[in-house]
Amino acid sequence: MARSNYTSAFKTKIVLEVLRRERELGEIAAEHNLNPNMVRNWKREFLDNAESVFENPKKLEREAKRKEKALEKQNTQMLKTIGQLTLERDFLQGCFRKTGRPIPKLGGEEP
Repeated sequence: MARSNYTSAFKTKIVLEVLRRERELGEIAAEHNLNPNMVRNWKREFLDNAESVFENPKKLEREAKRKEKALEKQNTQMLKTIGQLTLERDFLQGCFRKTGRPIPKLGGEEP
């Protein structure tokens, strides 16, 4: 059976209906052919994120840019480390080849 995708407007409508407490959650879910657990999850997510409605959008944008910049910096550092380790590995393999000794296999390498 295919999963249904519900719009955020529909989810909001259902959650607000539940929050009004005019009818039970189960009744509302049954009326719309929804699983009550799914409606409970929507309600929890709605309430958990309700404070973001009143957040300053520019502050949220600055925070997102700051996080993105930090992730880019971390990614760059990891790429540099990978490059350095690759150079060191290649150098050491070359040393083993020059001496005629077999190159040791590491734990995760395939033969």
